[in-house]
Parts: sequence; structure tokens; C-alpha cells
Amino acid sequence: MKTITCGELVPGCDYKARADTEADVLSKVSEHVRTAHPEIEMTPKMVEKVKSKIHEEPHSSAGQ
Repeated sequence: MKTITCGELVPGCDYKARADTEADVLSKVSEHVRTAHPEIEMTPKMVEKVKSKIHEEPHSSAGQ
């Protein structure tokens, strides 16, 4: 599962996007930015910054 926390790019924001693919994470982040951070433009440079912060979520051992 790929994940990113918005606060890694926008201090103070606790939104977290999770999805199976980088493309799906980017889609969720883009929607979040449009609604919560309209002052931020999703330029190609910003997309690259977002991609650099997406990471693989550690596997949870919950339920074992």
C-alpha cells in the first residue's frame, strides 16, 4: 500500500492518502489539494515533490 501524509508538504495538515498505486495516491492528493489547499497549484514540479514523498506503508501485524 502506497501512502503519503499531506503534512510532509503542507505543515500542519494531517490528511493521509493511501492507495495501491502511486497514480491512485496522486489522484487522491490532487483532489485533497483542490478542496483543502486551493492556494496550491498542482504544477509538474509539485507533482514531482508529491511523488518524492510517497512511500510504501509498512505491513501491519494487527490481527496476528
